[in-house]
Amino acid sequence: MEVRVQNLRKEFGRFPALVDVNLNIRSGELIALLGPSGSGKTTLLRLIAGLESPTEGMVFFDAEDASKKSVQERNIGFVFQHYALFRHMTVLDNVSFGLRVRPGNKRPPADEIRRRALDLIELVQLAGLESRYPAQLSGGQRQRVALARAMAVKPNVLLLDEPFGALDAQVRKELRRWLREIHDRTGHTTVFVTHDQEEALELADRVVVMNMGAIEQVGTPDEIYDHPVSPFVYGFIGQSNCLNVTISRGEIWFEDRPVGLSAANQPDGPAALYFRPQDVELIDGSSGCLAGRVTASRRVAGTRHLELDLGKPQPSIEIELPPERASSTDHTRIAFRPTKWKLFREE
Repeated sequence: MEVRVQNLRKEFGRFPALVDVNLNIRSGELIALLGPSGSGKTTLLRLIAGLESPTEGMVFFDAEDASKKSVQERNIGFVFQHYALFRHMTVLDNVSFGLRVRPGNKRPPADEIRRRALDLIELVQLAGLESRYPAQLSGGQRQRVALARAMAVKPNVLLLDEPFGALDAQVRKELRRWLREIHDRTGHTTVFVTHDQEEALELADRVVVMNMGAIEQVGTPDEIYDHPVSPFVYGFIGQSNCLNVTISRGEIWFEDRPVGLSAANQPDGPAALYFRPQDVELIDGSSGCLAGRVTASRRVAGTRHLELDLGKPQPSIEIELPPERASSTDHTRIAFRPTKWKLFREE
């Protein structure tokens, strides 16, 4: 099912939690709502679910306006961060719950409910644990039960609010891969909220980056990471460095010298130069480059991270080099140049 959010605004008192949000979610797509705390991502999820009513705007399921419909009428599957399982019910009863409480004319026969629940328990790899209670399960297993329960009602849309936030790092990684596999097998239109950029980039077909109640950028993980459209997205997604520079006659200047980067067709004036720590090359010599003193060096997996002091008033920056290129750089001065970068003009 396609979900379309049109001119959505949500205010709590006088505080605007969402401001004129528009978003099209394709049928069968796995979408991540990504942003810092307070960016509006959970509010948007709750508006799609019907748990909140918009101050302005509409939510469409396919061509139908769902804005006035209840959660039950929208047929939403919802998975919460803290599972929200019924502690006094077994795994089988938890998964069956949504079907058993349906009105009589919409409730499947008892044997069909049991069959569907057992099929889902097998799908989420918990076969054999049907009679256990939530307290007898690990956190990862509980979250699998919560997902099976949400899918049991054959939802129009599956919504997940920080589904792995309560789990440790290793379990989160395992469940990410598993959730992607489940999605590809079932084809539910799925929207999940996260503040974990690695999670969003690994799982989603498209990522919606949110900030201060608005959408900054929507795109595939590659588009979001490689072609950020704003300083916020560049700074929020992955590691990045930002330097205050000046554009003069088609060249980028740092402090009082050119850095060897062209800014053709850009008007003169101040700008911000963004680049990733790994997107640099070392330069022999002192002209047409950036230079700084190495103040810290640490090995991280297959690379070495160097912290550089470029001199006041600029903040320290970080670059990544292969270990063999950075083995004897402690407290020395090195020259480098970004190989991939982006300029943002001051507004």
